[in-house]
Amino acid sequence: MVVVGTDSHVRFLWICSFVLWGLSLILTCLSSTLPLFDSSSNVVLTSSDALWYQFAIRPFLRWDTFHFAHIARHGYVYEYEWAFFPGAPLVMRTIARFLHFVCQNEGQLLCYEDLLLGGMVAALSSGSVINLYRLTLHHMRSPNVALLASLLSLLPSSPVTLRLAPCTEPFFTYLSYKGMLYCATGQWLLASGCFAVACMFRSNGIMLAGFIIWGMLVEPFLSSRKITITRLLRSVVLTSTILMPFVWHQYSAYIAFCTAETPAPWCSHVPPSIYGYAQSKYWNVGFLRYWTPEQLPNFLIAAPPLVLLLSYSVHYLQRALLPRLRPSLISQHIPEKDGSKTQSASPFLAPSIAPHAIHALILTLTLLFAAHTQIVLRLAASMPFTYWAAAWLLVEHRRWGMYWVSWSVVWGAVSIVLWTTFLPPA
Repeated sequence: MVVVGTDSHVRFLWICSFVLWGLSLILTCLSSTLPLFDSSSNVVLTSSDALWYQFAIRPFLRWDTFHFAHIARHGYVYEYEWAFFPGAPLVMRTIARFLHFVCQNEGQLLCYEDLLLGGMVAALSSGSVINLYRLTLHHMRSPNVALLASLLSLLPSSPVTLRLAPCTEPFFTYLSYKGMLYCATGQWLLASGCFAVACMFRSNGIMLAGFIIWGMLVEPFLSSRKITITRLLRSVVLTSTILMPFVWHQYSAYIAFCTAETPAPWCSHVPPSIYGYAQSKYWNVGFLRYWTPEQLPNFLIAAPPLVLLLSYSVHYLQRALLPRLRPSLISQHIPEKDGSKTQSASPFLAPSIAPHAIHALILTLTLLFAAHTQIVLRLAASMPFTYWAAAWLLVEHRRWGMYWVSWSVVWGAVSIVLWTTFLPPA
């Protein structure tokens, strides 16, 4: 379906994306002249007087990129490194080797600068704003809403990790959006492939399997369409494909730690997962473990996206999803004549975004109660629901929508300075 005006919207989004990327890079370069709270990056990076090195490389060896770069160079050496999935290190190493090949330096050992540069180049090419525009247009049937949500996505709560640094966020976000777009158009095999690759970057990629289950099984059931055995088996295979990177990562750790003469403590757990063990031991991740007075500042910092996601997801579930489920729950199932219609004319209550609302609610509650809550600042961008919620505020609750935009601009700039000076939140 071609909608008049969408081509101009796409061009405008590309321009805005490039401009904001440039502004983010400029602010990162300027703030790199400030004193570092933690100077550990100076230990592993070589000294150089080149301006491109001082401003385009050094500021990005922070927080998780330390671990990604070390894994990319040496593989998994330490137990705690298994809490990080191999996607980002693989990208950093591959692009760095390609750049070495182009520069005819392929015989040299990759250094941290090479790996950081490789990750940055890959992150630059993984923009997801156009996928978000097309996904929003498909679900909400409004070019204006699609443009608004896409413009809001250019103001993420963690600009450095999404646009500049060699982190998991740009790749995971791109693959998530692409897979969701394939789900929206019924291309289940391609969607499963995108979600499986996304699972190589972040553990929460396994939750993306829910979009396959919803689209292939739940949605046909709600629309009173017959679910064949073939369709059921196919959904099982595609869902299993998405889980394979996670399972393989755990299996590789099991071979490394549990087949030795003295197995690691977690090998006797059921299931024997090094990921859960490392998260618990080294990062104190667990139900309500983060709920301490010392972490109150992190909860306050994370409050805007948490409140936004919870508000919109609960609003959607009450106003759009529950009315669809009620006939089935009370055994009075009435076939839908047109699955694209809803009782409300609001595009923000479109029936087809139901799996997004459920996914956002589950992930938000997990981050709130059983994780380092401020991680929502980085993960929010991987959910289109975040920017649909922001657009919903601007259209239907304009005052609160303006508060969100103001916070996004101010916090986005502040977070760049905090990242560059090696200050939390990470």
